[in-house]
Amino acid sequence: YRPLNYDKSFKGKVTVRESLGSSLNIPAVRTLSYLDMGMFLNTLANLGFKKLAYPEFYGPSLALGTADVSLWELTNAYRTLANGGEFSEPSVTLEEKLNSPNNSKKKSLRIFRESVSFLITNILSDREARSLSFGWENNLSTPFFTAVKTGTSQDMRDNWCVGYSSEYTVGVWVGNTKGIPMRDVSGVSGAGPIWREVMEELHYETPSKKPLPPQG
Repeated sequence: YRPLNYDKSFKGKVTVRESLGSSLNIPAVRTLSYLDMGMFLNTLANLGFKKLAYPEFYGPSLALGTADVSLWELTNAYRTLANGGEFSEPSVTLEEKLNSPNNSKKKSLRIFRESVSFLITNILSDREARSLSFGWENNLSTPFFTAVKTGTSQDMRDNWCVGYSSEYTVGVWVGNTKGIPMRDVSGVSGAGPIWREVMEELHYETPSKKPLPPQG
């Protein structure tokens, strides 16, 4: 297995901030090689991903998103980061949330320390950190605070853009329903513009405040 970065280039030594912000594949695979696969999958399960296989089923490419996930699950996982590392089950509609008899029983589960979620959020909102791959001006840059990540699957069958502001978490998937590859469409050029347009509409009159660093 010899992973490549999306642009087929090798960046050499990079910081965690650069590698995550610029969506570099090689550092992600290298990082997973240092971790226990079972513990990693357990974290994903705690984030709400339902259709995970056993640890031996996956190889190092799991770091690049080879597990089958839905847009609903992925967006709620990012919502966990937006909520300071606390996971809770989402509701389909606001009415369902308000009228559910179990609404008061829904408990949150802490997945990440608040300081860890803040650091990831800080990286994913850093325009300079993503400039290594995407340049300074791109569809991920908003005039207000947002943290965002893109992803593009093998042969461009799927591309994703998921991110959050201080008020909303938005996930976008672009692809063909039959899984046919697209032509030269990545997360930045496909799902990215839709994500940004939705965010700008949501924050047309609502500010998005940058989070303050927690203790630690």
